[in-house]
Amino acid sequence: MDSTTRKGLKPRLDKTLHYASTLWRRQRAYWRRSVVRSVDHAEVNSKLDGEAHWSARFGFMLIMSAGIAVLGLLLSSPAVVIGAMLISPLMGPIMALGFSLARFNLPEAKLSLTTLGIGVAAAVGFCAVVVYLSPLQAVTPEILARTRPNFFDLLVAIFSALAGAYAVIRGRGETIVGVAIATALMPPLAVVGYGLATLNGTVFFGALGLFMTNLLAIALSAAVMAKVYGFGTAMSDRSTRIQTIGVLAIFTVLSVPLLFSLHQIAWEALASRLTREAIGAYFGPDARVSQLEMDFSAEPIVARATVQTPRRRYDADQQISARLRARLDEPVAINLAQVLVDSDATLKEREQRELEAAKRAQGESLRKATEADAQQVAAELAILGAQSPSSVNVDLARRFASMTAEAMPGIRLPAWRALEVRVAVRHPGWTVMVIPPVGQLPLIPFDEGTATLSPKGREAVVDAAWALRRWGITTVLVNGRVASGEADSGEARDKLAEDRAAAVAAALKDRGIEVASRSATSGAIQNAAEDEYGRSALRSVELVPDTLAEAPSVAR
Repeated sequence: MDSTTRKGLKPRLDKTLHYASTLWRRQRAYWRRSVVRSVDHAEVNSKLDGEAHWSARFGFMLIMSAGIAVLGLLLSSPAVVIGAMLISPLMGPIMALGFSLARFNLPEAKLSLTTLGIGVAAAVGFCAVVVYLSPLQAVTPEILARTRPNFFDLLVAIFSALAGAYAVIRGRGETIVGVAIATALMPPLAVVGYGLATLNGTVFFGALGLFMTNLLAIALSAAVMAKVYGFGTAMSDRSTRIQTIGVLAIFTVLSVPLLFSLHQIAWEALASRLTREAIGAYFGPDARVSQLEMDFSAEPIVARATVQTPRRRYDADQQISARLRARLDEPVAINLAQVLVDSDATLKEREQRELEAAKRAQGESLRKATEADAQQVAAELAILGAQSPSSVNVDLARRFASMTAEAMPGIRLPAWRALEVRVAVRHPGWTVMVIPPVGQLPLIPFDEGTATLSPKGREAVVDAAWALRRWGITTVLVNGRVASGEADSGEARDKLAEDRAAAVAAALKDRGIEVASRSATSGAIQNAAEDEYGRSALRSVELVPDTLAEAPSVAR
């Protein structure tokens, strides 16, 4: 911009400033002449001087208001809390304090502060006694709402104070406006008493901060309103400037932390909304989020929710948590309780498909196990099975471990099967297989004279089927046997032996083992061997793997 242009702009700027200054002076003159002179300053000052003094009426009404407020907070009843506002006398001394600040009347300000201090102490003490004696001491939503002051609370206090000062100056609706002022002060005061009685520092200091913020905001806003209506005009310009700067500084100091608090509350509300939306979107339109609780103090943030859904989703927690992390840029731990609300016939089928899909996904993740995991499984199998490490084969990709056991004196099939189960339990996600030494299968014992499998016999069938599967054998020969004295005739003996073989064959078939042939050992062969092996060895069924089939032996 050249000098000629600057010279042309300066006269226009000077003319604009002169016009604005003239308009401002005229508006001030009009305000003083038409508005300020219409106010009876002496009458207002006289009325406020009376409100600044402590009185029995003020103390009684304040105590009653505090008692009703704290009961409403304990019951979480907004209606009861509002009832406490209707009888609160806090407006009088607070307005007297604000107007005394505007007039720079320090004795009256001191008197008002004394009245407020005594009243506040009495109210807090009474609320603390009520809470201490009350059987209800849980923190309710109404109490929590007064423990986190924010910028909106400051605005409520300012608007209430402006309305209260106007009502005092114009003499209209003081009682109704007093309810608004009490709304900003009495509930926080009652919560301070609650925090004192329960020794809850978070509640105590949070509510105390809200009360002090509102008290300062109301008093200073009333002072500003009084100044606007001509109270304190006798002060010098210097005192007025100091007063104005002080008020602005205090409002600035109050506003900055409250703005940060409001920003945090707004972010928490956004996070709660996005969490509810993410849960609803994941489960679909047929589901409903019936309850959601957010714990923002935890690290990471914890969201607990109850979802009513027609089908269960087994990977919901991880999927929703990943989506929220992308949207909020904060880790969120999801803890869902899924309540099934659909009872149609396809529900179990859908659940089974999702369960299988979840297992497959889990299997994919388990394949990423480290080499240390594989070494630990191999070492455990070798040590517990008293085998050399070379006898253990490990497939890290499939998380599979197998061991070919060597014959050891005194170690039978149940011990090898127990080893397999023990290692599998200690390493979830791994498939563990112990291949026992190939040899004769255990006899399947029966009780005297019966063809029904006993618990011991059923366990022997389980061991035998397990060993056959580990050996890769799918068919066996079944030979039923009867001890002497179990049957009255040869025909009855053959029938009992056949029934025993049939019972074992059916049990093996249930476990995937086919029976190639079923027979009964002749009485002559068994009677000949009974003296050598005892009768109990003959009350049994003998199993012979089909691939190793040979002439049935009499006994072990």
